[in-house]
Amino acid sequence: MSETVNRPNIVFILTDDHAAHAISAYGSVVNRTPRIDEIANAGVRLDNCFCTNSLCTPSRASILTGTYSHINGVTTLETPIDASQPTFISQLRGAGYRTAVVGKWHMGEGEGHDPENFDYWAVLRDQGEYVDPQILTTNGVEIVDGYATDVITDLALDWLESLEGDEPWCVLIHHKAPHRPWQPDEKHAGMYANPIPVPDTFNDDYASRTSAAHRAAMRIADHLTLEDLKEAPPADLTYEEAALWKYQRYMEDYLACVASVDDNVGRVTDWLRARNAFDDTLVMYSSDQGFFLGDHGWFDKRFMYDESLRMPMLISCPSHIPHRDEPLEQIVTNVDFAQTILEAAGVDAVERMQGMSIWPQLTVDPERPTRDAMYYRYFENDDVNHHAFAHYGIRTERYKLIYFYNDGLGLPGSSGRSYPPEWELYDVQDDPEELRNVYGDASYADVREELTVRLWMLQAELRDEPHPSQPIPALLRNGA
Repeated sequence: MSETVNRPNIVFILTDDHAAHAISAYGSVVNRTPRIDEIANAGVRLDNCFCTNSLCTPSRASILTGTYSHINGVTTLETPIDASQPTFISQLRGAGYRTAVVGKWHMGEGEGHDPENFDYWAVLRDQGEYVDPQILTTNGVEIVDGYATDVITDLALDWLESLEGDEPWCVLIHHKAPHRPWQPDEKHAGMYANPIPVPDTFNDDYASRTSAAHRAAMRIADHLTLEDLKEAPPADLTYEEAALWKYQRYMEDYLACVASVDDNVGRVTDWLRARNAFDDTLVMYSSDQGFFLGDHGWFDKRFMYDESLRMPMLISCPSHIPHRDEPLEQIVTNVDFAQTILEAAGVDAVERMQGMSIWPQLTVDPERPTRDAMYYRYFENDDVNHHAFAHYGIRTERYKLIYFYNDGLGLPGSSGRSYPPEWELYDVQDDPEELRNVYGDASYADVREELTVRLWMLQAELRDEPHPSQPIPALLRNGA
């Protein structure tokens, strides 16, 4: 299994709900992730990498296809992928790469939805189990003994060991962890039993926010279940004390699941180094979205606020990507991953792909601009478990404009209810914790009007249809 300089092997490790602020390379104050950090130490950390729809199934579809949810058709948890559409995997395979995906798929099951264009696939069914997971392959379903994070790594390394010849390969190692209900393995259980720092925004009262934040059923104090917590809170606690107790239980298990991921990332990079292949392999570590770790009193994701929006992305390939201590700070999205991988491999992208390759920024031109704004859309309105409202918006380097249109448009996973639309605007430079909605602040009137125009134009550029309730921006109506 040798590789040429121009056709690197590719390892893409994707976790589920791993927040960037639970990675020590990103300055985590709650845990250490030494093996994940090694990727950054050998390469580059991306600081402003964002998902375009903070939900597992849609994000995975965007990563694979290099398109936004409204183009690839995967808008909610209940809209499976048409697996026949072009992907970076189909392009790599067509160019002679051997391809595999192991672990979480979560984009549907059965004909038309199972993985396509992979030489080998062994995936969890739906969300999958932490212990003794069901593994689906072309041969059917098998229960594999062990802890899912270890099992997934085992299967990936077994496939790599089986390869013969010199053709390059690409393996997607997609972990279940640290997805809810955060079930650690025996090795790591209890390792975070000491008090874990509480976010400054834990007691956010949502005073300036719209109704979406107030209605969402994602509060640690109120919405974690006994399955999540593993034990009931002590009966003598006040409401505030119980909320802090629940936070500690949640975080203890979440971070222990991350620790197992960290160990297994190390297993993969150790395997590469033992074969003198690490320097010539494109290694990518990311998560399908961010996650609230008590920020604003929440767990889960879905919202366009930065803790949910920001994805970790660490990339190394020392023979191609010079290590630098300074992060890449340009705006990048999960829609960009496909074209970046393809350029790294010297393979043409598909015309329908909507992202942009950041391979030049990683290799030869670190200061090259990417985009001045990113577009986000969450479609699954008022879902039965979390009651998050549908919204879309635009994020620039300094500002974030969000339109909560609060309507499921009949999409699977949404309730049949809709609510009056509302706007939010944040100055993420002056208010990085997004505590003050300034949409109605007169001092931000010009910013607000400019951003509504930019949102409208970006939707047109990306071929997304604005909700009927979204007004044409005043500056466009007036012909300004």
